[in-house]
Amino acid sequence: MSAHLASAPAGLLGGTFDPVHAGHCQLGRDAQSALGLARLDFVPAGQPWQKAGTSAAAHRVAMLRLALAPERGWNVDLREVERAGPSYTIDTLLAVRAERGARLPLVWILGYDQLRRLDTWHRWTELLDVAHLAYARRAGAEAALPEALADFVAVRRGSAADLARRPAGSIVEFAMQPVDCSATAIRRDLAAGNVAAAAPFLAPPVLAYIHSHQLYLAVHGH
Repeated sequence: MSAHLASAPAGLLGGTFDPVHAGHCQLGRDAQSALGLARLDFVPAGQPWQKAGTSAAAHRVAMLRLALAPERGWNVDLREVERAGPSYTIDTLLAVRAERGARLPLVWILGYDQLRRLDTWHRWTELLDVAHLAYARRAGAEAALPEALADFVAVRRGSAADLARRPAGSIVEFAMQPVDCSATAIRRDLAAGNVAAAAPFLAPPVLAYIHSHQLYLAVHGH
C-alpha cells in the first residue's frame, strides 16, 4: 500500500436506508470524491432509536447490497444490525476505531439535517474524539444551526485536506449534487401505488426487490 493510501481517510455513512435511494448514493459518491476517501462503508442502523416503524433489517440490508454492488470501494458494515440495543453512532465509531487502529483517519458522513440535530445524539460531544464529521447541505435555503451547536461546529471547522493529517477532530462541509428525494416520500408514493414517482430514485434491482417482497404497501415511519 502506498503512503498516500495508508493515510487516506475511511468514510462511514450511517442511516436507516428504508429504502436506500439515489440521495444516499449521491451523498456517498460526492463524499468519496470531495474528501479523498480510500473506502466508504454504509452502516445500516439496527434499532434506530430516533425513528419508529422501520422495515426489518434484513430487507434494508438486502436492498443496500443491491444498490451498492456497482460501486468500487463501497461496503456494507453490519455491526449495528448485529449489535443488540439501540444503534448509537458513538458505539459504532469506538468499535471501528478499536479494529482499525488509532492512526487511521475516520470520517462519519451526514446530511445537514442530521447535523442540525447532532446535539440530540447519544454522547454527541465525544464523537470528534474518535472521528471527523463531514456534512453536505441539501439544495435551497436551510435553517441555521442552533446557536450552541453553531459555536461547537465553528471552533472545529476544517477542510478536506485536514482529514488525512490526523485521525479525528475536524468538522468539514462538502458539496453535494442536489437530489430531490427522501425515503419518506418514496415510501408514501409506493404505498399510494405511484411507482412512477418513486422509480427514478431507486436502483432497478432495489425496486424489483421491493416488488418481490411486497414492501411499503402501507406508509410507516417518518
